Amino acid sequence: MKLTTSIAVLAAAGVQAHYTFPKSAVSASALSPEWESIRTTENHYSHGPVQDVTSAAMTCYELSPGTPAPKTAAITAGSNFTFSVDTTIGHPGPLHFYMAKVPAGKTAATFDGKGAVWFKIYQDGPKGLGTGTITWPSDGKSQVSVQIPKCVQNGEYLLRVEHIALHSAGSVGGAQLYISCAQISVTGGSGTVNTGGLVAFPGAYKATDPGILFQLYWPTPTSYVNPGPAVVTC
Repeated sequence: MKLTTSIAVLAAAGVQAHYTFPKSAVSASALSPEWESIRTTENHYSHGPVQDVTSAAMTCYELSPGTPAPKTAAITAGSNFTFSVDTTIGHPGPLHFYMAKVPAGKTAATFDGKGAVWFKIYQDGPKGLGTGTITWPSDGKSQVSVQIPKCVQNGEYLLRVEHIALHSAGSVGGAQLYISCAQISVTGGSGTVNTGGLVAFPGAYKATDPGILFQLYWPTPTSYVNPGPAVVTC
């Protein structure tokens, strides 16, 4: 009975550590209602992660692909876009943000984000490598923000937030990815961004990439390589 109880407690703790990104804010404005400019994700109730990096869920983890968010958020290049976290980022790992420019003939509401269309605008790395106490800037956060680069082109985009939890990433398929996509409309950009090679989701990551297949605890890691492309430059 005690063993069964302990397992139940651990399972409950694991679920509580899972998270979603349901609300948004532009600059210093108040948070929006849930799923207003962010597409409802498949895990909006379960809070569970994507663990197969070849899955179609890697694009935006949508509950109902083809169903847009009700609104598209207006933002000026150089301003911050914030995603809320429900409840908090409960596992260690890197935070990434990607953007995909909506092609001609589409809107942010009708664009599915498929194909080699994504470029990375932010990534973070750990502190404490080699010490046995590794932390990431996003640990425990209830909100995460990114600055829309001043050099992007004006127009509509999908903005993709991704947190990769590495606590179980020591075996293939163990990394947990928490993903959401917001619909945004950008003005005030210079249009001089150098995106480099665009990537697709799925497709940008392999299950054996060193930033996906990663032993967090032992032997003590001394380096970490973020998966995916480099962050764009202006």
